Amino acid sequence: CTFATCTLAPVYLPMIYLATLVFALGFTYLVTPWVGRLGLRWGLADQPGGRRRHKGIIPRTGGLALFLGFTATVLCTLLLPLLLPEQLTTWLPLRNDNNELRRLAALLLGSALCVITGLLDDRFELGNLPQYAIQIALAVIAISGLIFIKHVNNPFAPGLFFGEAGLPWWLVWPVTIFWFLFMINTVNWLDGLSGLVTGVTAILCAILALHMLFVAEPSQGSVALLPMALLGASLGFLPHNFAPARIFMGSTGSYFLGYALASLGIIGGARLATVMLVLGLPALDLIWLVVTRWRRGISPGQGGRDHLHFRLADLGISERAIVLGYWGFCAAFGLVTLLLNGAAQKITALVMLGILALGVLYWASQETVRRGSCETGPEAQKGNQQ
Repeated sequence: CTFATCTLAPVYLPMIYLATLVFALGFTYLVTPWVGRLGLRWGLADQPGGRRRHKGIIPRTGGLALFLGFTATVLCTLLLPLLLPEQLTTWLPLRNDNNELRRLAALLLGSALCVITGLLDDRFELGNLPQYAIQIALAVIAISGLIFIKHVNNPFAPGLFFGEAGLPWWLVWPVTIFWFLFMINTVNWLDGLSGLVTGVTAILCAILALHMLFVAEPSQGSVALLPMALLGASLGFLPHNFAPARIFMGSTGSYFLGYALASLGIIGGARLATVMLVLGLPALDLIWLVVTRWRRGISPGQGGRDHLHFRLADLGISERAIVLGYWGFCAAFGLVTLLLNGAAQKITALVMLGILALGVLYWASQETVRRGSCETGPEAQKGNQQ
């Protein structure tokens, strides 16, 4: 089926996805203020001053609310077959994969480790090496739960790289580990302006859910509940996190969202190109930063205001305008992934995205250097949200 022609049967099946979305949204919205008070009690909050431009003391435990909303919703969907009358269980999407529950367990276990790691980082500011070690451990958990990259489409010829057998195991491990590290750090480095990561996550989850339902062959109805749950959690958190923010997601949120999105991009069969098209701008920003910092002899993991969103803010563009611009950019290319069928078409779109994003990155970097408004160093470490 295609995005334009595929229909769900029975007709009331969409109610399950709507219920999942609404439950996650409502749960997260209601639990976020409590999580914020918890952050203040634990001392996990950002003080104003220095490079932090927000006003007042802002808790940075919002990621815990995202995790709780997502986890509670997913667990409820698992319990539905036990709670509903037998005649209503036909409303639930069928599972097409016998290993689906194992992958779900790895997703939830890794997410819990993300929350613990994020809380420790927000409290003690973990160094780069411990964080990378934990990120590798997260990838190992995912691989152990059968969440790994095995088949990669060849965009230049019909079929897959390495044929139907897929990547050999000596490649599966490093490729999957790199994917998780790349996604976690992309989301982590994007978390600089209020509501930016939350909105981008919501957009990507919506694209993933639509892809699983209308594009993937066969349709992955049961797996689509996962991005719907994360979409609802993100939308429930967004009113508290959008500028002027009352709570930040902190490292807890960026770790959790990075790990969850990396996992969903694999188990959803959405192809890595789909995820990369939606996250193309922040992903290229990460690559740009690593290269430019390395050339200047600066550690890539060091904090700074040389991220694209900070450069744009330092050029006088309002925070809300930057956030809305990012959302529009990601949403536009996300829709492109749903409308394009061939691998060659998606590669062409990726190239166009790359050229456009690199143009923006180059312009912003030249302007901020010319004005002397870019800063990289200890003063810019941690608490970059404004």
